[in-house]
Amino acid sequence: MQPVSPPADVVTAASTSLTPAARWALVSLSLSMLMPSLDTSIANVGLPTLAVAFSAPFQQAQWIVLAYLLTITALIVSVGRLGDLVGRRRLLLMGIVIFTTASLLCGLAPTLVSLIAARALQGLGAAIMLALTIALVGETVPKARTGGAMGLLGTMSAIGTTLGPSLGGLLIAGLGWRSIFLVNLPLGLLNFLLAARYLPADQPKDQPRRQRFDHAGTLLLALTLAAYALAMTMGRGHFGPLNIALLLVGALGAGLFVLVENKVAAPLMRLAMFRDPAFSASLAMNVLVPTVMMATLVVGPFYLSRALGLSAALVGGVMSIGPLISALSGVLAGRVVDRWGASAVVMAGLGEMALGALALATLPTLFGLAGYIVAIAVLTPGYQLFQAANNTMVMLEVPPNQRGVVSGMLSLSRNLGLISGASVMGAIFAMATATSDITAAHPAAVATGMQLTFAVAAGLIVVAIAIALASRALVRRSGLSAQ
Repeated sequence: MQPVSPPADVVTAASTSLTPAARWALVSLSLSMLMPSLDTSIANVGLPTLAVAFSAPFQQAQWIVLAYLLTITALIVSVGRLGDLVGRRRLLLMGIVIFTTASLLCGLAPTLVSLIAARALQGLGAAIMLALTIALVGETVPKARTGGAMGLLGTMSAIGTTLGPSLGGLLIAGLGWRSIFLVNLPLGLLNFLLAARYLPADQPKDQPRRQRFDHAGTLLLALTLAAYALAMTMGRGHFGPLNIALLLVGALGAGLFVLVENKVAAPLMRLAMFRDPAFSASLAMNVLVPTVMMATLVVGPFYLSRALGLSAALVGGVMSIGPLISALSGVLAGRVVDRWGASAVVMAGLGEMALGALALATLPTLFGLAGYIVAIAVLTPGYQLFQAANNTMVMLEVPPNQRGVVSGMLSLSRNLGLISGASVMGAIFAMATATSDITAAHPAAVATGMQLTFAVAAGLIVVAIAIALASRALVRRSGLSAQ
């Protein structure tokens, strides 16, 4: 099947309309964002069933989730760079095939070990899809519509996260645990057909076709990221000797990675990019902001159940409000970016998030459940504004031959924020409750933990605002110096 290249009005900045081919291409990119997000949350809800099915303790069963997340985290930058070298459309098609095939292997897995291995392979496909989806936006829509496209991808990610638990529960109850993986087969087939038909063809390279791939840098970065992710996820926030050892391995790997990247002719990651204050600031903010959002998922259920005394069903319902608002506000956030500009909307999103975090630290104590819901309704749209604007701001300035690796770095920074948030914010909450067993903590202690955790979260957003302002000042100063 021959790819359809978009007409000239789709790939020029002057045009603001989307052709039918570009619209179908966006549908494919949306599916490429939906499927990996869905498979994170849908597997989480299936862990108790899977532990019983394989007669395995929960500590072993959780590797079904960890293998997937670790593979994505370790490889997402490398596969983004590979897309820059071999062609992003070509590699995305391969990623869809890998993800869909791995989903079939997951559904047919006879043992826990084979399921974990299949999930790692599925993580490779997910890493390719997540890294290249954002990169391909620049080749699918005109610059004036980039914000809207980023907002749509944010919406699809939120829908996948929101839909996973409920869809997983229904599938397990009706068709058994294998169905939560096999549901990807029709989605994967549809996505492959749309991508093959409508995604723009890879552009010919100006450089020689045979370019070197940085194998040493790729291996070092993967080991470094895997060590860090393991350190932050094992022990659920309780740091022991193994966690410290893994962090030391990660630090050593990071140092070796920098040395290698400074010496190789074709580095995986050009370290000179980090001298750009706007780019470095965007990555730093993209770590801090998801750290705060993860706090709502870590702390929220304990507060709702222990401090407010809600039933498990009500806790689940209230916890779905945030992802639902996120799904509804994503496209609108993208349109706001297109209308008002990415730089201004980044500040607006951060400001709204700071208000939301402060509201979570104060309103639930004053107004109970209503205060919690109002605070979430303030925080979540701010997050979508930030994500759409920050992704747009970064990707609009990236040279075409670097879009894959930069898109991977954006996704990686977000993942690192989520991983760090689960551990660090959870540890702050546990410390603030002054108890070793949060599930048995007194309601007043849980409320105090909630207040302190989101006071810290508000502080992190203030730091992000300071980073944004400082980067603007540096960019302005360098611009004046150049004149």
